[in-house]
Amino acid sequence: MTLLFLDVDGPLIPFKARPTVASRRPPDEVGNPLLDRLDPADGRRLLALGCDLVWATTWLADANEVVAPRLGLPKLPVVEWPDDDEEPEPGVHWKTAQLVRWSDGRPFAWLDDEITDTDRRWVATHHPAPALLRRVDPFIGLSASDYVAVRTWLGELTAAV
Repeated sequence: MTLLFLDVDGPLIPFKARPTVASRRPPDEVGNPLLDRLDPADGRRLLALGCDLVWATTWLADANEVVAPRLGLPKLPVVEWPDDDEEPEPGVHWKTAQLVRWSDGRPFAWLDDEITDTDRRWVATHHPAPALLRRVDPFIGLSASDYVAVRTWLGELTAAV
């Protein structure tokens, strides 16, 4: 099955509050006040995509403890970031090579607010399977157009088989 790598800060917790979400939820009584920016509907939307969801975030395992329950997601696999201080190629995001390694040749989509065209070119050169690198606006978070883009790509992937 196709992988979907998820970043937390920016895509799921946007930098600006989402007024429609805040009006539907009581504030979080304990912990990070930015968690109130999570949209619980994102969990249902992500699961509906039919991908193997994977945390690709500096939250690491905390994403399963703190974020997943608020979105109604099960415990997800977590990409561990190497401590080898390997410098990426100039302009390539520090997550990119590790996500390609982690995917082990499987098709993947990656939702992150720091993706650039340099990352897309690097993945196209170093990854043997299809990949969608979707930059999410960090001030808005995941939007309807992001979900449409992933669904469209998944449909094209299925049609090509």
